[in-house]
Amino acid sequence: MSNPLPMMAIVYLAIEPAWLALTRPERREYAAEIGAIVDRHENVSFEWFDADALSGKHTDFTVCRFTDMRAYHHLWEELRDTAVFSKPFARITDVSLGIENGFVDYEEAIA
Repeated sequence: MSNPLPMMAIVYLAIEPAWLALTRPERREYAAEIGAIVDRHENVSFEWFDADALSGKHTDFTVCRFTDMRAYHHLWEELRDTAVFSKPFARITDVSLGIENGFVDYEEAIA
């Protein structure tokens, strides 16, 4: 049986003006909700980065590492059900998805 493939997704986000209109304590409440969801999905490593001062294409991005696409998908289904994504305060603008050293897996499969 083959090993699970290590995958990574970079999810690019645009934070909407409605988010910036919230007070800092209100933002922290929403962020705590996001954090609780991420914590429940222990099969996905999740990091959130600020980028608005560094990029004109997106304001934030997340880096998700996982070996189970279902686990990754379920995390984002739950996140998208929150007010952060449904109000929306943020929206996904792009996703880059890759398999770590995927060529190695292929070469082993054809050997």
